[in-house]
Amino acid sequence: MLNERGFQPRALGEIAIRCADMSAMVEFYETVIGLQRLSGDHDSAIVFFEIAQGFGGHTQVLALFHYTAAPRPGLHPTGDQSPVTGGASALHHIALSLPFEEQDAVTRWYEQIGQPYRVEQFDWIGWRGIFTEDPEGNTVELVAYDRSMLAQA
Repeated sequence: MLNERGFQPRALGEIAIRCADMSAMVEFYETVIGLQRLSGDHDSAIVFFEIAQGFGGHTQVLALFHYTAAPRPGLHPTGDQSPVTGGASALHHIALSLPFEEQDAVTRWYEQIGQPYRVEQFDWIGWRGIFTEDPEGNTVELVAYDRSMLAQA
C-alpha cells in the first residue's frame, strides 16, 4: 500500500560488508552459510552472493567489498585501516531467512564443522534465530518463523 510519499520499499536488495580477509569471508559465506557466488573470487576486491529472488526482478545479494576497494570514490570510504567488526562495528548483525523445518539441519551442520553458534527464540514475533560469527566477527543469524512460537496474548 502506497503512502503519502508515493513509494513503499518492498524488499531488501543488498547487504554490503567491508572486509579485510576476502578469502576467509568468501569461504565462510559460500561453504558455511551456503550462499551461491554470483561474481568474484577469493582474491577479488568485490564478491557478490545470491541470497534469494527479490522484488521486481532484483536479486537479493550479499556483497563483500575489500576495505581498499572504492568503486565510487567520494561515496564509499577508503583507507589503510581495516574495517571495524564485531561489537565495535555499527553493523549489529545480518539475518538470513529460511524455513523453520531447516533449522535443525543448520545446528547439525554447524556441529559437524565445529562452527560455534547459539539459538534464541523471539516469542513476541514467532521467530527462532541461530546466531554465529563470520571470520571477521560479524554476527550472522539464520532466522525462521513458526506460528506455534508466538506468545499467547
